[in-house]
Amino acid sequence: IFAFSQGLSPKVFPNAPYVCFGTTSKFSDAQLREIATGLEASGQDFVWVVSRDRKEEKGNEGEGQDDWLPEGFEKRIQGRGLIIRGWAPQVLILDHRSVGGFVTHCGWNSVLEGISAGLPMVTWPIFAEQFYNEKLVTEVLRIGVGVGVGARRWARLVGDFMRKEAVERAVKEIMVGERAGEMRGRARSFGVMAKRAVGEGGSSYNDLGALIEELRTYGSG
Repeated sequence: IFAFSQGLSPKVFPNAPYVCFGTTSKFSDAQLREIATGLEASGQDFVWVVSRDRKEEKGNEGEGQDDWLPEGFEKRIQGRGLIIRGWAPQVLILDHRSVGGFVTHCGWNSVLEGISAGLPMVTWPIFAEQFYNEKLVTEVLRIGVGVGVGARRWARLVGDFMRKEAVERAVKEIMVGERAGEMRGRARSFGVMAKRAVGEGGSSYNDLGALIEELRTYGSG
């Protein structure tokens, strides 16, 4: 988190989307390049987590380990973009004042963390229940927009190939689009409610306590 804090200047208004697709999703080099160029074209500050170790996957020779990035990309985004290779403290980053959006694969943990942080989301589901989670974000809570993936898949780790234009469009829509302010306001409201629910006296707090007490009765009987 220190590197993140140093990599992006704090802003008066949050404006950096956080981009992370979990630990099991796999993207090709070509898809990663489309994501990179889409983020750059959006004109937004960003934090992008690439969870897999590219050098390890390509062997230990080291050559070409960053050929999934457009040439000169990291130099061009210096001062407004940050790439984290490997694990990242997601909850800490989502709660950082420089972060104003979340590009996510819609894993349930990530969706809950995004809601709790009060952030609008770009949804990019890849497999299983992630497509249902996307509907919760975009159609029920109305705090996000889809990147435009196709039909639901249950047993795959590689998502639909998306062009840079789709990435740019979706990121702009949650950050500076016509509905950005409305989505941000709704997301913040849900964030407040989520934190209240897990705090002392909140609904989730009380329900968990009730469950623990009920389980204790089975042990004493």
